[in-house]
Amino acid sequence: MNKIKQLLKNFISIFYPRSCVACGNALMQNESHFCLSCLMHLPETNYHLMEHSPLDYIFEGRVSVEKVASMLFYKKGNKVQHILHALKYKGNKEVGRFLGELYGRQLLKSMYYQSVDCIVPIPLHPKKFRMRGYNQSEWIAMGLSRSMNIPYFTDVLYRSEFTETQTKKSRFNRWENVKSVFATADVGKLKGKHVLLCDDVLTTGATMEAAITQLLKIEGVRVSVVTLACAN
Repeated sequence: MNKIKQLLKNFISIFYPRSCVACGNALMQNESHFCLSCLMHLPETNYHLMEHSPLDYIFEGRVSVEKVASMLFYKKGNKVQHILHALKYKGNKEVGRFLGELYGRQLLKSMYYQSVDCIVPIPLHPKKFRMRGYNQSEWIAMGLSRSMNIPYFTDVLYRSEFTETQTKKSRFNRWENVKSVFATADVGKLKGKHVLLCDDVLTTGATMEAAITQLLKIEGVRVSVVTLACAN
């Protein structure tokens, strides 16, 4: 049966070849999502290993955060932009889980993330969820959960208001756009926990700050943040 499945996969790949999310080249049989070259040369930040990374200062003086890290450097036109575009707009949600699982293994090697109890993805408003069909941050959380062996919750933090896209907004306008859009429910799940808040990309931090502000209202909660990418 396995041989038949493999033959079927090979046959399908002749007419619908799988391609690398980052560069677009055809994938070899044993490659998944990325060609080996792109996977080996992803622009990793290694911020999760640093005592004081540049991202740790994004929320300084605004909201209390344990640790902040991103997996990859993002800039306009680079391969990470292609990855994020595929994840967010082209329905390639599996790449979010793949990278989340990869990053989770790395986070376990960091003393700063070993005490994390659970994961919470940045939620989408139900209207946007229906438009996109999935929440990319939730798929990242799935991957993190699998490799870190901790649960993720999608029913604790939610968006109570629909907002416009944050693209091209200034930091102040981003904050004004999202400062009151998050709310919490069933907070007992997070009481006294170290929560890992995750999203696809970190720019000004306005969305994260609004979410963190709500989570910190829960008794005993500490929050750390990870994203797949941050601006370089």
